[in-house]
Order: sequence, then C-alpha cells, then structure tokens
Amino acid sequence: MMRGPQVLIIDDDPGVRRLLQRELAAAQYRVRDEAPGPSALQTIAEHPFDLVVLDIDSPAGGGADIIQLVRNVSPVPILALSASSDEDAAVGALDKGADDYVQKPFRVRELLARIENALRRRAREQGKPARLVTGDLEIDLLHRRVRVRGQEVHLAAKPYEVLRILAEGAGKPFSHEELLHTVWRTRPRAPIQLLRFTIGELRRKLETNPACPRYILTEVNVGYRLNVQQPGATPAASP
Repeated sequence: MMRGPQVLIIDDDPGVRRLLQRELAAAQYRVRDEAPGPSALQTIAEHPFDLVVLDIDSPAGGGADIIQLVRNVSPVPILALSASSDEDAAVGALDKGADDYVQKPFRVRELLARIENALRRRAREQGKPARLVTGDLEIDLLHRRVRVRGQEVHLAAKPYEVLRILAEGAGKPFSHEELLHTVWRTRPRAPIQLLRFTIGELRRKLETNPACPRYILTEVNVGYRLNVQQPGATPAASP
C-alpha cells in the first residue's frame, strides 16, 4: 500500500522518540528513530529520508555541529529541536543548515505543521507540485494519497509510483522506457507488459470506464500521460 513521507527522528530522549513515533505514524508518516551519534549519520547517508527531526542539545551528537555533519552527507530537510530559549541557538541552527527550528517543549500540532511546511518547500524547490487536481481525481503528492470523487483510493507501491511520475509531469508524455527505468530500476530489462499491467490496474482504480480512460491516456507509440482538467470538469476521453 501507499505510504507517506519517511521521517527520521534523532533525539537522546526515548520519551520524545516514542511520542513522535506515535504522532507521526498517526499522521501517515513512515518513522524511524535513532539516538544521536555516528550510527545516525550513517543511517542518513544510506537511506533516502524525506525529513530529519534532529535534537541539537545532545553532547553525544555534537550539539548544533551535527547539522553540518548531516549536511555533509545529505541535502535532506532538517527540523532542529532544542530546549534553549536563546535566540542565538535558533539563529545558529539555521545558519548551519537547518530548515526550521522548534523549541522544546513543543506542541505536537505545531511540529506537524512545520514538518509539512518543510516538505512543501522542498517540493517547490525541486519544481514538484505538492497536490494535483484534475477533474474528479485528486493526488496529494506530499502524503501520497489519492482520491476520486472525494473517496480515497488505495494503490500498491508500483502503481502509485507510476501515477506519481505522471502527476509530477502532468500533461507531459512519458515513454515506456522512462517509466520502466524509473519505477523498476532494479530490473533493467523489465518487460513492457509489466508497465501495461500496472497502467491497467491504475485505470481500474481511477477511471469510471477503464476501457475508455479519461485520466491516464495512451500516447500511441510513445507511452502515457496524465490528462489535466479543471477540478469538477469532465475530462476528455482517450482516443
């Protein structure tokens, strides 16, 4: 099934880690937590996290200098946590490369809002939409949720990845080769039938009439594109 953005929590307080694990998981994030130290940096270097929530108070983690260490291995957005009320602590964290700063003790709702804002900023910087609406189809690329006529649709990982690529380049045709390489990169010679099966699964989930698709259109001898219409409009059917 689809899963939300992946967040790494680095904090030396097990209670804070448990709290954030619970609250972020409830908000549909994938969550991993680590204590500060060299292993946390290795984890960041080896895994493609969408955001890191980082306690900068721990001496074991190197204090605020850990922000620079993270920046040396990854451009991942960083939300720094600190119990310090000193304005210099916030300015220092931002100067070292943090994307935002939250003082402890924090309100969970505020922290969640700041996480969403950081993810939206990163999406804009990368030229990617955070949300796309075409006709009755809504694709929330930030939380990896899909709705048709207001009803949530559950997609497996590969169909969602195909839809995500089409949505991020909405209106642009993607070749069979582009989609196969991007989605099935671990299978360099993935057969085109695999893509066709996945497109068929998407159409069964999203289209009123899968045999006459209105959203995921075929570009003859090329590949596929996502048809873009105004919200509530009736999209033109595939020829």
